[in-house]
Order: sequence, then C-alpha cells, then structure tokens
Amino acid sequence: MYSYLRIKFAKIEVVLVEDLSAEFTSEKKVSDFITSINGRITNDYLIDTTSLGMKDVKVDFINDDGIKVSYNYQIEVKDSVAPVIWLGSSYTITQGKDIDLVNKILCGDNEDAKPNCYIEGEYDYNTVGTYPLTYKAEDKSGNKSEQKFNLNVIEPPTKNTQKETPTKTLFSEVYKNYKTENTRIGIDVSKWQGDIDFEKIKNAGVEFMFIRLGGTRGTNGEYFVDEKFEQNIKKATELGIEVGIYFYSYANSNEHAKKDALWVIEQLKEYNISLPVAFDWENWSSFNDYNLSFFGLTDMAHTFLDTLKDAGYEGLLYSSKNYLERIWMPTKYDTWLAHYTKETNYQGDYTFWQLCSDGEVDGINGAVDIDVLYLDK
Repeated sequence: MYSYLRIKFAKIEVVLVEDLSAEFTSEKKVSDFITSINGRITNDYLIDTTSLGMKDVKVDFINDDGIKVSYNYQIEVKDSVAPVIWLGSSYTITQGKDIDLVNKILCGDNEDAKPNCYIEGEYDYNTVGTYPLTYKAEDKSGNKSEQKFNLNVIEPPTKNTQKETPTKTLFSEVYKNYKTENTRIGIDVSKWQGDIDFEKIKNAGVEFMFIRLGGTRGTNGEYFVDEKFEQNIKKATELGIEVGIYFYSYANSNEHAKKDALWVIEQLKEYNISLPVAFDWENWSSFNDYNLSFFGLTDMAHTFLDTLKDAGYEGLLYSSKNYLERIWMPTKYDTWLAHYTKETNYQGDYTFWQLCSDGEVDGINGAVDIDVLYLDK
C-alpha cells in the first residue's frame, strides 16, 4: 500500500515543446518533444510517424527521487509535402492518338496513394498545334502542386531510314578510370547479351556481375526465369566471378512483393550468391494505376528485401538518379544507382553505380551495362 501511494503521489514535472506535431515519416523520439523533465527517461523510443493523425506517447522515467513513473502526451503527425508531377515544360503526342493524358503523366504523393490530379485548359488530340495547359495535383492533406506545360500535337512522323550511330563505352576505359583498391568493376547481364564468352570477359577484367533471374509477365502475371540465367550463373561461378542477382518486379502490393521474394528464394536455393539480390521496379509509366504512395512503394520494396534478408540474402534497391531523388523514400538497404554519366552528382548513399548501358567488352556481342562496386561505402 505504501509503495502504491508513493508512486501515485510521485513528483512529475514535464515541460513539453510548443509545437506538438511531426512530419509524416520523420524520425522523432519521445525526448524530442520534451523541454525539461525531473528525472531520466528510460524509454526514449522512435515514435511511429508512418500514418497521419493524433498519436499517444508514453514516457517512462525515473524521477529525481528514484521512483519509476510515467507521463502521457499526444502529438499530431502531419503531411506538408506537395505531390510530385513528373512533367517538363512540354509534352508531345502524335495526332489522332487517344490517350488518358492525366493518367499518362506520373502524378504521385509521399503519403496519399491517390492524389487528385487533373489538367486545366482545352486541347484536341486530332488537331495539330500547341496547347498551353496546367497540370494540377492536390493530396488529402491539402498540399498542392501545379506545372504549366505545352501539349504539342504533331503529325505522324515519316519513316526515317537513317540509322543513328550507336555510342560505345569501352570496358577497358571504365576499368582504367574507376578501378582502385576500394572498387571492383563489373557488368549486369540478361538474355539480351546472348551467349557470353566468360573466359574472355574475365580476361578483360570483369570482377563481378549482376545476373537477371527473371520476373513476371506484367502485373500479377506468371513468373519466368531468364533464358540465360542458369547458363550465366553456372559459368560465372565456375570462373570465380562474383555474382549478384536482380529481379524485375511488377509488384503492386506488399503481398505481391513478398510473393516475388519467396519465388526468388526458391529459384536461388541451389546457387552460391556472394553479392546482393536487387529489387528492380521500374513501372513508372503505369504508376498512377498502382494506387501507391511513395511511402507505400518504398514499404513494398522493404517487404521484398526483408523477406530475402530473413532467408540469408543481402538486399539492394536498384533505381535511377531522378527516381531516387524525387520518389523513393529513405531505405535501410544499400542502393544500386543507375546514372549514365562519367561523374555522378547524386548526393545519396550508394554501393553500386551503373554508369552506362552502351558498354563494350570482349566476350559479349553487343551492348552491356557496366557497373562499379564501392567497397568502402
């Protein structure tokens, strides 16, 4: 009884900050909202900010008299980030082509899976001309974006028989420019590289490769194994070339992403994979149809990669610079950056860099992607 009364009347002095709100998905601890407290906090945990609204927060602490006590307060999780409209100053379509222009242009939000997206202005797909329009978007928190652009309706192009000269990035030059004590130089391959002469590519300096395992035939489609997967992984392993895997996903939910991961695990169980397995999701032209927020998309990637981690595999998120900067939210997994340039200005963290898609290396007929692995990142 004495103990009960002592706890009941224990001294509690807690002063909170004036602004008891947190941004959606921000990292906020219990102590971030406390200005002063008469004791030592024993449960300074991260508050869940992955959903909007009021959140109950419980502070456990030992006061200055050595008594264990609790204090409760509330914060409000808010979203102040405007939707993203993936659009430049102009958009061009061919005369007579009937498309859903609003849906064709990527419009998404960090929190809202279906922001209100619409176009202001008049236009006619059947009449050649330039139409000044404004694309607008608003999420459920009231954050707004707009982008003025010109819709160019052009005549169907005449057939052009002149072929452009393909560009080439020599593997030997990449090796010369980027090989250090802290890097390895490699490639990523699929059936499109045909039959690879592995002796030649190893002699050329290829130290690792990512091999496409397969994917699905569209959203919720059947799974398939890349035609050259088995041949590629066996020969690479035999020659001591380090192997990573990538899977091209059309997942549209966490459930689908987990199903993808379990299929990947089943296919890989007979092989020795020394590098990560990458989640490759690139369905940006259909993004509006997926009803995913950027948080939902990133959470879906985490579901795929978490499932792989539980099975003993390292995980990796593959994406290009622009999408990493504007759409993907921070991830706990390493990144495979795609940015086709000689010197990337991407400011985020990355472990692998795919620097070109027009690579040329002895042993492969045709173009191949070339990659750099950074051992110290």
